[in-house]
Amino acid sequence: MGIDVADSRVLCPGGYLFARCWRPVPSEHAPIVLLHDSLGCTELWRDFPAALAETTSRTVIAYDRLGFGKSTARRGLPSLDFIDEEAEIYVPALLHGLGVSDFVAFGHSVGGAMALVVAALRGNQCKAVITEAAQALVEPRTLAGIEAAKLSFQDPEQFAKLGRLHGDKAQWVLDAWTEVWLSPEFRTWSLDPYLSEVHCPALVIHGGMDEFGSEAFARRIAQGVHGPSRLELFPDCGHVPHREKQDAVLRVTAEILQPASV
Repeated sequence: MGIDVADSRVLCPGGYLFARCWRPVPSEHAPIVLLHDSLGCTELWRDFPAALAETTSRTVIAYDRLGFGKSTARRGLPSLDFIDEEAEIYVPALLHGLGVSDFVAFGHSVGGAMALVVAALRGNQCKAVITEAAQALVEPRTLAGIEAAKLSFQDPEQFAKLGRLHGDKAQWVLDAWTEVWLSPEFRTWSLDPYLSEVHCPALVIHGGMDEFGSEAFARRIAQGVHGPSRLELFPDCGHVPHREKQDAVLRVTAEILQPASV
Protein backbone atom coordinates (compact mmCIF):
# COMPACT_ATOMS: atom_id res chain seq x y z
CA MET A 1 0.00 0.00 0.00
CA GLY A 2 1.35 3.41 -0.97
CA ILE A 3 1.01 6.36 1.39
CA ASP A 4 1.01 9.96 0.20
CA VAL A 5 2.22 12.58 2.71
CA ALA A 6 1.19 16.22 2.38
CA ASP A 7 1.54 19.31 4.59
CA SER A 8 -1.01 22.10 4.92
CA ARG A 9 -1.53 25.42 6.70
CA VAL A 10 -5.11 25.87 7.87
CA LEU A 11 -6.54 29.27 8.77
CA CYS A 12 -7.95 29.52 12.30
CA PRO A 13 -8.69 32.25 14.85
CA GLY A 14 -5.30 33.68 15.80
CA GLY A 15 -3.33 32.48 12.80
CA TYR A 16 -2.62 29.17 11.08
CA LEU A 17 -2.49 25.54 12.13
CA PHE A 18 0.18 23.31 10.61
CA ALA A 19 -1.22 19.92 9.56
CA ARG A 20 0.25 16.82 7.95
CA CYS A 21 -1.79 14.09 6.26
CA TRP A 22 -0.75 10.50 5.61
CA ARG A 23 -3.12 9.24 2.94
CA PRO A 24 -3.19 5.57 1.93
CA VAL A 25 -4.02 4.88 -1.70
CA PRO A 26 -6.88 4.07 -1.79
CA SER A 27 -8.52 5.40 1.40
CA GLU A 28 -12.29 5.03 1.76
CA HIS A 29 -13.10 5.39 5.46
CA ALA A 30 -13.32 8.33 7.85
CA PRO A 31 -9.85 9.77 8.56
CA ILE A 32 -8.19 9.67 11.98
CA VAL A 33 -7.36 13.04 13.54
CA LEU A 34 -4.47 12.96 16.04
CA LEU A 35 -4.49 15.38 18.98
CA HIS A 36 -1.08 15.72 20.63
CA ASP A 37 -0.01 15.98 24.26
CA SER A 38 0.95 19.05 26.30
CA LEU A 39 4.49 19.36 24.92
CA GLY A 40 3.82 17.69 21.61
CA CYS A 41 3.43 18.51 17.96
CA THR A 42 3.19 16.67 14.65
CA GLU A 43 6.89 15.79 14.62
CA LEU A 44 6.72 14.15 18.05
CA TRP A 45 4.35 11.46 16.76
CA ARG A 46 7.40 10.19 14.82
CA ASP A 47 6.59 7.11 12.71
CA PHE A 48 3.28 6.34 14.41
CA PRO A 49 0.96 8.20 11.97
CA ALA A 50 2.39 6.37 8.94
CA ALA A 51 2.10 3.03 10.73
CA LEU A 52 -1.47 3.88 11.79
CA ALA A 53 -2.42 4.80 8.22
CA GLU A 54 -0.99 1.56 6.89
CA THR A 55 -2.58 -0.61 9.59
CA THR A 56 -6.06 0.90 9.36
CA SER A 57 -6.09 1.84 5.65
CA ARG A 58 -7.29 5.28 6.71
CA THR A 59 -5.98 8.77 6.19
CA VAL A 60 -4.27 10.06 9.35
CA ILE A 61 -4.16 13.78 10.10
CA ALA A 62 -1.84 15.26 12.73
CA TYR A 63 -1.69 18.97 13.51
CA ASP A 64 0.15 21.39 15.76
CA ARG A 65 -2.13 23.25 18.15
CA LEU A 66 -1.91 27.02 17.95
CA GLY A 67 1.32 28.06 19.68
CA PHE A 68 3.02 24.69 19.10
CA GLY A 69 5.44 23.31 16.54
CA LYS A 70 5.00 24.94 13.15
CA SER A 71 1.70 26.65 13.91
CA THR A 72 1.37 30.36 14.64
CA ALA A 73 2.81 31.54 17.95
CA ARG A 74 0.47 32.70 20.70
CA ARG A 75 0.67 35.52 23.21
CA GLY A 76 -0.37 34.87 26.76
CA LEU A 77 -1.04 31.54 28.40
CA PRO A 78 -4.06 29.46 27.42
CA SER A 79 -7.17 29.97 29.50
CA LEU A 80 -8.35 27.45 32.07
CA ASP A 81 -10.89 26.37 29.44
CA PHE A 82 -8.25 25.51 26.85
CA ILE A 83 -9.41 21.88 26.51
CA ASP A 84 -12.97 22.92 25.70
CA GLU A 85 -11.73 25.69 23.41
CA GLU A 86 -9.66 23.25 21.35
CA ALA A 87 -12.80 21.22 20.68
CA GLU A 88 -15.05 24.23 20.15
CA ILE A 89 -12.77 26.46 18.05
CA TYR A 90 -9.65 24.88 16.62
CA VAL A 91 -10.70 21.36 15.68
CA PRO A 92 -13.71 22.69 13.73
CA ALA A 93 -11.38 25.12 11.93
CA LEU A 94 -9.03 22.25 11.09
CA LEU A 95 -11.83 20.04 9.78
CA HIS A 96 -13.29 22.87 7.70
CA GLY A 97 -9.92 23.85 6.29
CA LEU A 98 -9.12 20.30 5.23
CA GLY A 99 -12.61 19.56 3.92
CA VAL A 100 -13.22 16.77 6.45
CA SER A 101 -16.73 15.76 7.50
CA ASP A 102 -16.78 12.42 9.31
CA PHE A 103 -13.67 11.52 11.31
CA VAL A 104 -12.20 9.48 14.16
CA ALA A 105 -10.61 11.38 17.06
CA PHE A 106 -7.39 9.92 18.55
CA GLY A 107 -5.78 11.83 21.41
CA HIS A 108 -2.72 11.34 23.59
CA SER A 109 -2.57 12.70 27.17
CA VAL A 110 -4.40 16.05 27.26
CA GLY A 111 -5.09 15.42 23.59
CA GLY A 112 -7.15 12.46 24.76
CA ALA A 113 -9.25 14.73 26.95
CA MET A 114 -9.68 17.04 23.96
CA ALA A 115 -10.69 14.11 21.76
CA LEU A 116 -13.44 13.16 24.20
CA VAL A 117 -14.79 16.72 24.28
CA VAL A 118 -14.70 16.73 20.48
CA ALA A 119 -16.65 13.46 20.43
CA ALA A 120 -19.21 14.92 22.84
CA LEU A 121 -19.69 18.12 20.86
CA ARG A 122 -19.53 16.70 17.33
CA GLY A 123 -21.41 13.46 17.80
CA ASN A 124 -22.78 13.34 14.26
CA GLN A 125 -19.32 13.59 12.73
CA CYS A 126 -17.10 11.77 15.23
CA LYS A 127 -17.46 8.07 14.40
CA ALA A 128 -15.15 6.79 17.15
CA VAL A 129 -12.84 8.18 19.82
CA ILE A 130 -9.54 6.69 20.96
CA THR A 131 -7.65 7.95 23.98
CA GLU A 132 -4.29 6.95 25.37
CA ALA A 133 -2.95 8.16 28.71
CA ALA A 134 -5.79 10.69 28.86
CA GLN A 135 -6.38 12.68 32.03
CA ALA A 136 -9.94 12.70 33.34
CA LEU A 137 -9.34 15.00 36.32
CA VAL A 138 -6.42 16.37 38.33
CA GLU A 139 -4.81 13.72 40.56
CA PRO A 140 -1.94 14.23 43.02
CA ARG A 141 0.10 11.99 40.70
CA THR A 142 -0.65 14.37 37.83
CA LEU A 143 0.64 17.36 39.76
CA ALA A 144 3.71 15.50 41.02
CA GLY A 145 4.57 14.39 37.49
CA ILE A 146 4.25 17.92 36.15
CA GLU A 147 6.34 19.35 38.99
CA ALA A 148 9.09 16.80 38.26
CA ALA A 149 8.97 17.55 34.55
CA LYS A 150 9.12 21.30 35.17
CA LEU A 151 12.23 20.81 37.28
CA SER A 152 13.86 18.59 34.66
CA PHE A 153 13.47 21.27 31.98
CA GLN A 154 15.73 23.57 33.98
CA ASP A 155 18.48 21.39 32.50
CA PRO A 156 19.60 23.18 29.28
CA GLU A 157 19.95 19.87 27.45
CA GLN A 158 16.37 18.91 28.29
CA PHE A 159 15.06 22.33 27.33
CA ALA A 160 16.96 22.16 24.04
CA LYS A 161 14.79 19.17 23.10
CA LEU A 162 11.74 21.41 23.28
CA GLY A 163 13.54 23.97 21.15
CA ARG A 164 14.11 21.43 18.41
CA LEU A 165 10.35 20.80 18.25
CA HIS A 166 8.95 24.27 18.87
CA GLY A 167 11.74 26.73 18.04
CA ASP A 168 11.47 30.04 19.87
CA LYS A 169 8.02 29.01 21.14
CA ALA A 170 9.58 26.43 23.50
CA GLN A 171 9.27 28.46 26.72
CA TRP A 172 5.66 29.32 25.93
CA VAL A 173 4.90 25.63 25.31
CA LEU A 174 6.41 24.64 28.65
CA ASP A 175 4.60 27.41 30.54
CA ALA A 176 1.32 26.64 28.78
CA TRP A 177 1.50 23.18 30.30
CA THR A 178 2.99 23.66 33.74
CA GLU A 179 1.52 27.01 34.77
CA VAL A 180 -2.03 26.16 33.77
CA TRP A 181 -2.12 22.65 35.19
CA LEU A 182 -0.38 23.64 38.42
CA SER A 183 -2.59 26.66 39.04
CA PRO A 184 -4.97 26.24 42.01
CA GLU A 185 -7.88 27.32 39.83
CA PHE A 186 -7.43 24.29 37.56
CA ARG A 187 -7.63 21.70 40.37
CA THR A 188 -11.38 21.26 39.92
CA TRP A 189 -11.19 20.47 36.19
CA SER A 190 -12.87 17.22 35.16
CA LEU A 191 -14.11 15.49 32.02
CA ASP A 192 -17.26 14.36 33.80
CA PRO A 193 -19.60 16.94 32.19
CA TYR A 194 -18.76 15.58 28.74
CA LEU A 195 -18.44 11.82 29.16
CA SER A 196 -22.17 11.10 29.15
CA GLU A 197 -22.45 12.98 25.84
CA VAL A 198 -20.05 10.59 24.07
CA HIS A 199 -22.16 8.04 22.19
CA CYS A 200 -19.71 6.76 19.58
CA PRO A 201 -17.44 3.73 20.16
CA ALA A 202 -14.60 4.54 22.54
CA LEU A 203 -11.24 2.83 22.98
CA VAL A 204 -9.48 3.81 26.21
CA ILE A 205 -5.76 2.93 26.47
CA HIS A 206 -3.69 3.46 29.60
CA GLY A 207 -0.35 2.33 31.02
CA GLY A 208 -0.05 1.01 34.55
CA MET A 209 3.21 2.90 34.99
CA ASP A 210 1.90 6.23 33.70
CA GLU A 211 3.64 8.93 35.73
CA PHE A 212 0.90 11.51 35.08
CA GLY A 213 -2.21 9.57 36.05
CA SER A 214 -3.48 6.31 37.49
CA GLU A 215 -5.66 3.68 35.83
CA ALA A 216 -8.57 5.38 37.59
CA PHE A 217 -8.54 7.89 34.73
CA ALA A 218 -9.07 5.19 32.13
CA ARG A 219 -11.73 3.38 34.14
CA ARG A 220 -13.60 6.64 34.73
CA ILE A 221 -13.62 7.37 31.00
CA ALA A 222 -14.62 3.86 29.92
CA GLN A 223 -17.44 3.73 32.47
CA GLY A 224 -18.60 7.29 31.90
CA VAL A 225 -19.15 7.33 28.14
CA HIS A 226 -22.58 6.30 26.88
CA GLY A 227 -21.43 4.53 23.73
CA PRO A 228 -19.76 1.11 23.52
CA SER A 229 -16.38 1.27 25.24
CA ARG A 230 -13.29 -0.93 25.36
CA LEU A 231 -10.65 -0.56 28.06
CA GLU A 232 -7.07 -1.61 27.32
CA LEU A 233 -4.63 -1.49 30.25
CA PHE A 234 -0.93 -2.19 29.65
CA PRO A 235 0.60 -2.87 33.09
CA ASP A 236 4.24 -2.41 32.04
CA CYS A 237 3.72 0.81 30.07
CA GLY A 238 4.25 4.47 30.91
CA HIS A 239 2.74 7.66 29.52
CA VAL A 240 3.36 7.09 25.80
CA PRO A 241 1.69 3.81 24.74
CA HIS A 242 1.94 4.54 21.02
CA ARG A 243 5.72 4.53 21.40
CA GLU A 244 6.22 2.01 24.19
CA LYS A 245 3.60 -0.48 22.93
CA GLN A 246 3.17 0.59 19.32
CA ASP A 247 2.25 -2.80 17.89
CA ALA A 248 -0.39 -3.36 20.58
CA VAL A 249 -1.85 0.14 20.13
CA LEU A 250 -2.04 -0.36 16.36
CA ARG A 251 -3.73 -3.73 16.82
CA VAL A 252 -6.46 -2.61 19.23
CA THR A 253 -7.07 0.57 17.22
CA ALA A 254 -7.54 -1.42 14.02
CA GLU A 255 -9.92 -3.76 15.83
CA ILE A 256 -12.21 -1.03 17.13
CA LEU A 257 -12.27 0.62 13.70
CA GLN A 258 -13.00 -2.62 11.89
CA PRO A 259 -16.81 -2.24 11.54
CA ALA A 260 -17.65 -0.69 8.19
CA SER A 261 -19.89 1.86 9.87
CA VAL A 262 -17.00 3.45 11.76
